[in-house]
Amino acid sequence: MKGPLFYSKILLFGEYGIIKDSKGLSIPYNFFKGALKVSETPDQEAIQSNENLKNFATYLEEIHDKGVVKFDFEKLHSDINSGMYFDSSIPQGYGVGSSGALVAAIYDEYAANKITVLENLTRDKLLKLKEIFGLMESFFHGKSSGLDPLNSYLSLPILIHSKDNIEPAGIPSQSVENKKGAVFLLDSGIVGETAPMVSIFMESMKQEGFRSMLKNQFVKYTDACVDDFLKGDVKSLFFNIKELSHVVLDNFKPMIPKQFHTLWKHGIETNDYYLKLCGSGGGGYILGFTQDFDKAQASLKDYKLEVVYNF
Repeated sequence: MKGPLFYSKILLFGEYGIIKDSKGLSIPYNFFKGALKVSETPDQEAIQSNENLKNFATYLEEIHDKGVVKFDFEKLHSDINSGMYFDSSIPQGYGVGSSGALVAAIYDEYAANKITVLENLTRDKLLKLKEIFGLMESFFHGKSSGLDPLNSYLSLPILIHSKDNIEPAGIPSQSVENKKGAVFLLDSGIVGETAPMVSIFMESMKQEGFRSMLKNQFVKYTDACVDDFLKGDVKSLFFNIKELSHVVLDNFKPMIPKQFHTLWKHGIETNDYYLKLCGSGGGGYILGFTQDFDKAQASLKDYKLEVVYNF
């Protein structure tokens, strides 16, 4: 058995903000991927993944009663007992959707009456999928918006207008020729955990000052970045990313690993690059934006950078 491939994702804009109805833009990232497999000679990783699938299946039986989604449990248990595991190159705790790809793969293989990618994807169908995926992925994070699995399942960029308004998005096509600008991933070398970061955020939300900053600065610049990116207005985009990077450094310090605070500030001061959170932060990847990738690379020569998108 070898299931279809599901890819990682990158939330370019909207981390934390989408909890409070900011816009967001999520794109598939085909560099990492995963698929359900059965192997005659499983290694330690495959055995561990199989164990995790057993626990996940138990959880899916618990949510089955909520009536949101039905699964073919007979087939699922039979495959798990045959040693099925999720063979994935997507790093866990890096903000690129490792659990999202797994959720998409399980839904694709075992959901009854599933909504398929080939259908006319109305807004209602997208929201239904998002609800199902949010419920499924909550097993991994405690609470999930369902966007990561949705992105992985559809393999399309997704524009989030608000919690109840999402649509597939067309993003400006990119050719690498003569393009110096880039969105890139910077490897922090630290594994991040989503749940503790989200709980720090929820705790901060109890403070009036933080809520006001979120609404008047963070959401404002996030929305502007999404609009600029989709319009291809690079000049305005970089103005707004710089502001957003500043707001994150000032207000989301616990989500930025300590050793990156100076690096973050250096980018803002030199304009060589601007950094922002990739996913919930706390480690994993940090997302970078630059108008001159060679300059950013020289500035960040001690770090491993991966280009995700060219301007």
